[in-house]
Amino acid sequence: MKRDMDLVRDLLLVIESHPLLDGMRRMQPDEPGDLDITDHSSNEVTYHLNMLIKAGLVEGKITMQMPIISKLTWQGHDFLDSIRDPVIWRETMEGAKKAGGFSLELLGALAKGLIKKKIEEHTGVQL
Repeated sequence: MKRDMDLVRDLLLVIESHPLLDGMRRMQPDEPGDLDITDHSSNEVTYHLNMLIKAGLVEGKITMQMPIISKLTWQGHDFLDSIRDPVIWRETMEGAKKAGGFSLELLGALAKGLIKKKIEEHTGVQL
């Protein structure tokens, strides 16, 4: 199965905002709709949630069905903060496609570079 970075971003946004996923409780979704994901299959969502857990972006337990998830990790929050803005996300993905490839780390670095540029333009302060 191919990695879908738009689905990764959507899952991170949902996990961050879900009232039950505060680290004190755990959730094992029955279907993608439980996470407000309606345009992907259970297999796709399961695969991507498992990858997010393995990458250290989400705290949870990998299972044969939907994984059990509890919260974003610090690393997950940092990555999400760098790709949260839809304009930054679009520019990040466009840049990655032009380069012909990317990793999670490179996407995060590219997004942070775009944010840094925006901050410098708006404040006049070089970072």
